[in-house]
Amino acid sequence: MARVNKAAERTTSGPVQTPAHEVVYQQLREQILFGEMAPGQAVTIQGLTTSLGAGMTPVREAIRRLISDGALVFQGNRRVSVPILNSEDAEQIIYLRKTIEKELARRAALRVKDTDIDRLTEIDNALDHAIAIGDVSGYLQGNYQFHTTLYAHANAPVLAEIADRLWLRFGPSLRVVCGRLGTQSLPDRHKEILTALREGHADVAAHALVQDVEQGMELVAAVLAEEN
Repeated sequence: MARVNKAAERTTSGPVQTPAHEVVYQQLREQILFGEMAPGQAVTIQGLTTSLGAGMTPVREAIRRLISDGALVFQGNRRVSVPILNSEDAEQIIYLRKTIEKELARRAALRVKDTDIDRLTEIDNALDHAIAIGDVSGYLQGNYQFHTTLYAHANAPVLAEIADRLWLRFGPSLRVVCGRLGTQSLPDRHKEILTALREGHADVAAHALVQDVEQGMELVAAVLAEEN
C-alpha cells in the first residue's frame, strides 16, 4: 500500500493573509485618489514607512506600482510626489473619461438588476448628504464608489482598469477644487443616471454619465487654467 502524504492532505481553513506590499499599495492609492497627498507634495520613502507603519520593501514595491500607474513620480533623493496636472493633461483626461466611462455606463445599464440599482441609490443618497454638510472626504469617496460600483456591472475589466487609473490622475486635483469651491459647487447627474437605469435606457444612462464627467472635469480644468 502506498504511503499517504499527510502534509499534502492538510488544508488551511483560515483566511488568506493579504501580502504587505498589497496592503501598503492600497493605503497609498487611497491617499492619492482622495487627495490626502496634494499635487506636487513630495514625501520621502522613509517618511512613508513611518506613517504607514510598514517595512521599506513593501513601501518600495507599492511606490513602484503607483509610478507605473502614473499616480506618483520619482523626484530623486528617495522622494516621490503626486504629479501636478496642467490644462493639457486635463483636456486629455476629459476626452478619455468621456469615451471610456460612457461605454462602461452603457454596458452596465444593459446588465444591472433592480437590487444593483437600489445599492447605487443608497450610495448616491450618502453622497448627497456629504455634499449637504460640506464633507469633502465623504464626497470624494462617495462619488468614486458610485462610479466604480456602476462600472463593475459592465463586465469590461480592461476598460474599468483604464478608467480607474484615470481617476488616480485627477483625484488629487479634484480635492483641490473641492477645498477651493466647496462641495456645493459639485452637483452631479447621478439621479438622471439612476432614472435611466431603472427605465432600461442604456444610451440615456451613457449620455447622462458623459454630462456628469464634463461637469466635474470642467471645474478641475478651470482651476488648473487659473494656476498655469
